[in-house]
Amino acid sequence: MENEGFNNMESIYTSKVRAGKRRTYFFDVRKTKGEDFYITLTESTKRFNGQGYDRHKIFLYKEDFNRFHNGLTEVINHVKTELMPDFDYEQYERRQAEWEKENAANEAAAKIEESTPTPDPTPSDDTPSEEDVSW
Repeated sequence: MENEGFNNMESIYTSKVRAGKRRTYFFDVRKTKGEDFYITLTESTKRFNGQGYDRHKIFLYKEDFNRFHNGLTEVINHVKTELMPDFDYEQYERRQAEWEKENAANEAAAKIEESTPTPDPTPSDDTPSEEDVSW
């Protein structure tokens, strides 16, 4: 694997951004053996067939933090102010919050269902036996 050595570095801090049902971004601060720090930006996309994830990584080193931040801010602002100033970008935040709330409710319902005892299949005292039932 090409970047196998990077996977063994110690993760110091992680921030996760869900972007819909299939895509998640991870921002990880990692520590090198030389006591230095860098950031990995990972896009993780669930495959359509449900068999695992596709991942794409960007390694960002401290000497590039400011330029990267400035460049990203510049292009985001350009899209928001010049290309699509009337677009409601907050709709995605609202949609994500609704999805997370629905997902949490579904997970909670599933946990309750898992913890609910199933009825005992043995007949109770008031259930007629075969001898009691005449056909």
